[in-house]
Amino acid sequence: MMRFILTLLCGLVVSTALAAAPVRIKDLVEFDGVRGNDLVGYGLVVGLNGTGDGLRNSPFTEEIMANMLERLGVNVNGEQFRPRNVAAVLVTAELPPFSRAGSQIDVTVSAIGDATSLLGGTLVMTPLNAADGQIYAVAQGTVIAGGASAEGDAATVTTGVPTAGSVPSGARVEREIDFDFTSLTDIRLALRTPDFTTAARIEQAINGDLNRAVAVMLDAGTVQVNIAATQARSPAHAMGRIENIRVEPERSARVVVDQRSGTIVMGEDVRISRVAVSQGGLTIRVEEAPVAVQPNPFAPGETVVVPRTNAAIEEEPGIGLAEVPDGTSLSDVVAGLNALGVAPRDMIDILKSIKAAGALHADFIVQ
Repeated sequence: MMRFILTLLCGLVVSTALAAAPVRIKDLVEFDGVRGNDLVGYGLVVGLNGTGDGLRNSPFTEEIMANMLERLGVNVNGEQFRPRNVAAVLVTAELPPFSRAGSQIDVTVSAIGDATSLLGGTLVMTPLNAADGQIYAVAQGTVIAGGASAEGDAATVTTGVPTAGSVPSGARVEREIDFDFTSLTDIRLALRTPDFTTAARIEQAINGDLNRAVAVMLDAGTVQVNIAATQARSPAHAMGRIENIRVEPERSARVVVDQRSGTIVMGEDVRISRVAVSQGGLTIRVEEAPVAVQPNPFAPGETVVVPRTNAAIEEEPGIGLAEVPDGTSLSDVVAGLNALGVAPRDMIDILKSIKAAGALHADFIVQ
């Protein structure tokens, strides 16, 4: 078995670390009740340099413009206006947990009409609603577009996405989420990647750090903590201590391949049963060389095209059978596959075949 070479000449193979490093509990779980809330609003971006909506194709832009001007005391009933410096947009944001009135959050702005660019525009005061229909924030500010475009008489060039942008700290929180964290007596820790072993380790780590039984594993994705048993001054103090306890997570064996780039990522725990692999390829070559046949000068007849085809099948010799030993480490598995001397996409096909043969003991994920 050849030694594992980090830089593979035939493809890119990435492996995880040999031993999982301890990770903070806060990086492994979500705390029950401690989450953000999505906000959305419908507004206008003004001040565009002729890149806004065509009001004939986007009548909703004209309606919201009329409504906004009427609220400002300008009567536009019966008036015809066709500005090209206005665009209707959807504004989205996430209200972080424990956000207080007066704090600021970032917002994302996306055109919904036929505007070609939001570069240089200003978002006009836009209420942001949550799923319950209540207004929790109001957004306003200068839009930072995510791209740019330029055009001439015969060519157009665009980089990025000029019809979407952001307003950093562009929304101010006006209403707080009604959630009394101090009244909690128990809190559940929801694992981002459910696993019985990891959940058991979290339970043991919390009980060991606090030197008392305060945590219990409910299932592969949930660990419940008794706040009163921690004897902390408040639930916030208890969570501040628990979230920094380090745990070594357990991972499922996975092989992830990206067919577009030919990238292969293998986890440390990937194992392959003893199997023999042979790789080769067929090249089919067909060449057409038609010949025109003409009659002799001044002789009766017509020109005829006679087909002439050369067909051949070439088989690459390959390297015969390469053996991958049973239950080897990740480096030996990669070295065994690398010994075949195949291209990245061929290696992906080999891994698929090994999985189909039942010899690859890991989740096989194709992106």
